[in-house]
Amino acid sequence: MSNIKESAENTQEAIPADIAAMSFETALKALDEIVAKLESGRVDLEESIALYGRGALLKRHCEAKLKAAEEKIEKIVVGGDGQVSTQPFKAE
Repeated sequence: MSNIKESAENTQEAIPADIAAMSFETALKALDEIVAKLESGRVDLEESIALYGRGALLKRHCEAKLKAAEEKIEKIVVGGDGQVSTQPFKAE
């Protein structure tokens, strides 16, 4: 099963326009709703496959939004000589 998951996540299918237009928060909410439906076990196989595919695209979109935000954030650093500078943000 993990091979199916890995291959689905590694496909570089284009993000549909409706997902690309979503804010991070909207996409995350949609992803949460998909997870809840899949975890409920109340959807048939075909719908589960479609939901999983859409969920993978929403996940990629959310990750891209987070990466873009991370690249915009700079960390303010005070050096040993008292000089103030900025450095790119790196999550620790």
